[in-house]
Amino acid sequence: MSDKKKNLVLIGMPGAGKSTVGVVVAKMLGYRFLDSDLVIQERFGKLLHELIEEHGIEGFWKLENEVNASLDTEYAVIATGGSVCYEQEAMEHLGKIGTVVYLKLSYESLVERLGDLNARGVTLRTGQDLRGLYEERTPLYERYAGVTVDCEGKQLRDIAAEICDLVRQEKTV
Repeated sequence: MSDKKKNLVLIGMPGAGKSTVGVVVAKMLGYRFLDSDLVIQERFGKLLHELIEEHGIEGFWKLENEVNASLDTEYAVIATGGSVCYEQEAMEHLGKIGTVVYLKLSYESLVERLGDLNARGVTLRTGQDLRGLYEERTPLYERYAGVTVDCEGKQLRDIAAEICDLVRQEKTV
């Protein structure tokens, strides 16, 4: 992996723990923490679900792509929104500025963790359920991942430690 990669980019389904794990990993490595969903909300002055209602799902994805493709930071842990995997431009940019880490979790565990999908800003197409979303996104996460961390049955601190160990062993960032 390239020496230019000075960030960690966390991808995965909503509820996989990207933001929660990201904060802990950033503290452990002494990095900044950046939540791209919050950057989107700040840039457009609206909550995610408001942007989805206003622009539609595909319009929201364009906004998400624009923001993620323009991130310019170093030594940061970047937690992305779950739908970033649909935007090739953003994913290619994120892969250039950091090591992409897929936080993998089973469908059953996601069901247990997730509350109201709309309030979380999850983009579901008409007639699509969480199972369909999971099956659609999983191959995309796997395609873009530089590293996959299986989060099944693990505590937050153990997932964070595993990611930090990977960084230290591989000197990826």
